[in-house]
Amino acid sequence: MIHNTNNTTNRSSLHIAIVGSGSAAFAAAIKAVEQGATVTIIEGADGIGGTCVNIGCVPSKIFIRAAHIAHIQGHHSFKGLPFNTPNIDRKAMMEQQQEWVAKLRYAKYESILEKTPAINLVRGMARFKDANTLIVTNKQGSEKEIQANRILLAVGASALIPDIKGLNDVPYWTSTEALVAEAVPEHLIVLGASVVALELAQAFRYVGASVTVIARSSLLSKEDSEIGEGLLQAFKEEGIQVMLNTLVNKVEYNRNIFTLKTNNGNVKGDQLLIAAGRTPNTAELDLDKVGVHIEKRGAIIIDNHMRTNIENIYAAGDCSNQPQFVYVAAAAGTRAARNMTSDNVTIDLSIMPAVVFTEPQVATVGLSEQQANQQGIGVDSRRLDLENVPRALANFDTRGFIKLVAEKDTGRIMGCQILAQEAGEIIQTAALAIRNRMTVNDLADQLFPYLTMVEGLKLTAQTFNKDVKQLSCCAG
Repeated sequence: MIHNTNNTTNRSSLHIAIVGSGSAAFAAAIKAVEQGATVTIIEGADGIGGTCVNIGCVPSKIFIRAAHIAHIQGHHSFKGLPFNTPNIDRKAMMEQQQEWVAKLRYAKYESILEKTPAINLVRGMARFKDANTLIVTNKQGSEKEIQANRILLAVGASALIPDIKGLNDVPYWTSTEALVAEAVPEHLIVLGASVVALELAQAFRYVGASVTVIARSSLLSKEDSEIGEGLLQAFKEEGIQVMLNTLVNKVEYNRNIFTLKTNNGNVKGDQLLIAAGRTPNTAELDLDKVGVHIEKRGAIIIDNHMRTNIENIYAAGDCSNQPQFVYVAAAAGTRAARNMTSDNVTIDLSIMPAVVFTEPQVATVGLSEQQANQQGIGVDSRRLDLENVPRALANFDTRGFIKLVAEKDTGRIMGCQILAQEAGEIIQTAALAIRNRMTVNDLADQLFPYLTMVEGLKLTAQTFNKDVKQLSCCAG
């Protein structure tokens, strides 16, 4: 990596070009302007805001929440509350969802452009001429050159479409189309078994679709295996068919029916969702002209300062080799801007909480047992099933568990894996415990409010030294 970034450049005359207009791009633009630079944002799409607000986090979480509310009306354990099967108006759900997408896009992106004259938006697709010059081609085909002292690549990622015979000839969905669908399919086939696939599979099941999930191996295969096993059981109980260790050889479409030919037989449905991961949007940048290093899948290789191997060129967000989370992208964008304006800051991704918004939710941070063992770290772990957590009992929902991984010799907490209702609201406490190098005894000695799900962390920490079934109700 080249570390010299011409720090003698006067900030007030510094011009930064940012390719992309998502969370990484805007976080960087705002910080760069605060640091005294002027910024040009280059965006090839019609709108601005990138994946999260337009086609990712915001619309998906609104849909998932609405779908869950529909589900619990007919699936709960409380006496005296009659079950209700709601009449789903998918079009109305989608329209409300998209209204909020528009509101948040204006509040977090468009209004910032209106209020910040130091940020200039240029429409068009960018490619490199040299390390300080971008050629931008607009929709009419005209070109202009933009020169900058620093360039940040924040072009995001798009749905990965697997190389399967016949797939390019059929009208499949990606998550983009699924989130704005005006009707619920009768039978949705979901190809994929990671975050987006599982969140949307369950949401469509909750609004009335029959759903089949096709997984190359297991559910959430990169996580602790107990998480995938627990989620598989939850899906089966909800009537979602899951086909593990299944490879699709061919896709056909005839009379509005998709047929997927697999090593485990044929699967038929009226809609197909491809959710097999995301691939960086770097192919059109002409990175080879300036020698920017990329991974095989097209991700831009950066260090923890967000620097590429080429001086003055940085990258952040889903187009880079960093984890594809919006909060990572925003943090990286801010730090990239600081480094482009003469600071020297890094991003630490060793303690990065992550959440999957299924029911029950999945939340993880730090190392799993398997990861610790691969790194040669001796660890102990404890798993506490939710039947031992008072709040879960009060909720009549004891699906899942909380697991803590601790260094064997010191008891220092190294990781946490949770499968539970509201796991996403619990995991940050574990992240803070890891950040502050707490031991399981330190965590067990903390005061946690009673009848909260997060109290399960304290109980799990206590299991390293005692049988929590023998404790009084408040886990003192």
